[in-house]
Amino acid sequence: MTNSPTVIVMIGLPARGKTYMAKKLTRYLNWIGVPTKVFNLGVYRREAVKSYKSYDFFRHDNKEAMEIRKQCALVALEDVKAYLSEEGGQIAVFDATNTTRERRDLILTFAQDNSYKTFFVESLCDDPDVIATNILDVKVSSPDYPERNRETVMEDFLKRIECYKVTYQPLDPDEHDKNLSFIQVINVGRRFLVNRVKDYIQSKIVYYLMNIHVHSHSIYLCRHGESHHNEEGRIGGDAKLSERGKQFATALKDFVQEHRLSDLKVWTSQLRRTIQTAEELGVPYEQWKILNEIDAGVCEEMTYEMIEETYPEEFTMRDQNKYHYRYPGGESYQDLVQRLEPVIMELERQGNVLVICHQAVMRCLLAYFLDKGAGLEHVYIKPLIPCIQDFVLPVGAPCMKRPRVPGVRFRPQPCAAHLPNSLEITPQKYIFKND
Repeated sequence: MTNSPTVIVMIGLPARGKTYMAKKLTRYLNWIGVPTKVFNLGVYRREAVKSYKSYDFFRHDNKEAMEIRKQCALVALEDVKAYLSEEGGQIAVFDATNTTRERRDLILTFAQDNSYKTFFVESLCDDPDVIATNILDVKVSSPDYPERNRETVMEDFLKRIECYKVTYQPLDPDEHDKNLSFIQVINVGRRFLVNRVKDYIQSKIVYYLMNIHVHSHSIYLCRHGESHHNEEGRIGGDAKLSERGKQFATALKDFVQEHRLSDLKVWTSQLRRTIQTAEELGVPYEQWKILNEIDAGVCEEMTYEMIEETYPEEFTMRDQNKYHYRYPGGESYQDLVQRLEPVIMELERQGNVLVICHQAVMRCLLAYFLDKGAGLEHVYIKPLIPCIQDFVLPVGAPCMKRPRVPGVRFRPQPCAAHLPNSLEITPQKYIFKND
């Protein structure tokens, strides 16, 4: 996708959301099939200096510490080079403050020497509430502050920020940095300044960063209730819900009411089994054609046994490479990921959303939210047959733990945690909680 590797260089004072953006951007790029890796300089610094004592380490006149920090940057850049030049990576995200022109010039020289492109992402924020929230939500649990109280952490970290402010040189779009490619994210997305976007991947980066927000919200992914085709083992088609599928729709309504999800937006595909599931909720819903199940082409409405008998070569090819295999006249999982990209953008922009969708669609969406990258080999959703397994999964938090979810299998380690059944005669419902 990229004709030469790219180094994304994060810029900004501490507690400006750089690492949050770096991680989310990396997750997105891997999901669309661009091998990407984050190189967080804080990790290198903590490896070099095992015990953090105080903000004094970040003073600009602490020559010993300044030399350690520079050496950490050089080591990290060597790892960037190994990843991009030897390990098949296409994008490296250099996650550090990079607040001085001297440091940025060092990175630019490194990139030029290795024929890498550069794209800078600067986070500017002067909102004290946002900064304080970020410190308390993220930095209190940082390895730099083991067993310290919130007040002590806040005091030390604010002093650390002041140390950086002394030498901070923001990007200058009018003069010094006018020829660089970059985006400035101002006050967590209230405004943006974009300069000299030069290629396709840089435009994708800009588009993504302009759609994400830092506000906490939940995204629930739910499979439709069982359809008549599910009963018969047929794939695709536009069948209606079975009786058990209708029971699940009722149980889903109980779930929504029980959790008081009154501000919830509901999205469905344009296929009847998702629409019928949503109609039972008694709330407005939007139909998205791009949420339709993967197109099985000539194999639509066939069972897998019928496919194996009628198209044995196609059946074998699909079994060997499910992600890239494309049904004759239909789609591959790779096609489906590209189709679902606008859904991801909207989910990142919105508040609380319930997406009622299909098995293949849900696998692709889960691969994104669980940071599984392209390929989908690590995300498996247990089929509806013979025992119906439908899921309601909130998957929208910035940093996700991996609880155990029956019916959803992650390789190499199984994950799972369940809620009680609402009704014994209905499908089991499970919830994936993020903190």
